[in-house]
Amino acid sequence: MSQQNSGQMIQPNNALRLKVGGGRLGAIDPAAIAKAEAALKSLASNFTQWLNDEITKLEAARQNVRALGVSAETMENLYLRAHDLKGLGTTYGYQLITRIAGSLCRLIDDKEKRAAVSLDLVDAHIDAIKAAVRDDIKSDEHPVGRVLVEELERRVKAAA
Repeated sequence: MSQQNSGQMIQPNNALRLKVGGGRLGAIDPAAIAKAEAALKSLASNFTQWLNDEITKLEAARQNVRALGVSAETMENLYLRAHDLKGLGTTYGYQLITRIAGSLCRLIDDKEKRAAVSLDLVDAHIDAIKAAVRDDIKSDEHPVGRVLVEELERRVKAAA
């Protein structure tokens, strides 16, 4: 007895593919990508100054917390400064700063728990970011950077 498979394959319409260039890989211009990468590379000489500017803003936010006390406003400003560094660290060549700032963001992310956060642990994160730049420790592949960020992350997890 033989069985025949009389099923039919129906290919669904892929509307997303049509919206992003019809599925053609050529829709993204390689010359435009190369031009953008060259522009970013030409800005690299400014990265150190921009990174230092962001760290100065983070330090000012920390000083505000110390001077004015823990409040919704001072902690939100501190969070925003840390969040900026989380996003910019890797762009500026410091993956370690992205990771440390991410840990700081996790520590102070919950607005309801900010009033009870350990300011010593906040200080440890900010000091670690400053030390990473000072000592040119760019990634967690550096032995000191790895130990530092892993300890900070462990303490944030324990504080949660």
